[in-house]
Amino acid sequence: MSIWWSLHLRREAASVPLARRLLLGTMETAGVDPDVSYDLSLALSEACANAVEHGGQQDSSTAYRVTAYLDGEKCRIEVTDSGPGFARPQPVQPLRPVSGEAENGRGLCLIQELADHVHIGNKPGRRGAVVSFDKILKWKKDAPLMAV
Repeated sequence: MSIWWSLHLRREAASVPLARRLLLGTMETAGVDPDVSYDLSLALSEACANAVEHGGQQDSSTAYRVTAYLDGEKCRIEVTDSGPGFARPQPVQPLRPVSGEAENGRGLCLIQELADHVHIGNKPGRRGAVVSFDKILKWKKDAPLMAV
């Protein structure tokens, strides 16, 4: 069985915990192992925070989209915004960590550490960034939606 959902959210800080709680609730209901759920929810929070901060004009009238797929043995999450996108293609290898004094810049590194596969880039032919990541799922014993 597969589950997917998509949210269209305003670029406001309050949208980040909303997306995180929806993901956690979905994975708990499906029977995903809590450690995997936590990792994915933290990665999602970082991707959403980036979309809120960098995803468009300085007002909250613009929106971003979060889509999550739980399909078989993996979960894939995609966060897209309508901001300027990334100035240059992002490297496939892990990003270099930032210094301890920096106030930001850790989000993408954290996502890469928490997920199995990460893609960071721009929307094809349009304005905006795309951060997508996936992780192989582990299931609780007798999980209702466990992959067969």
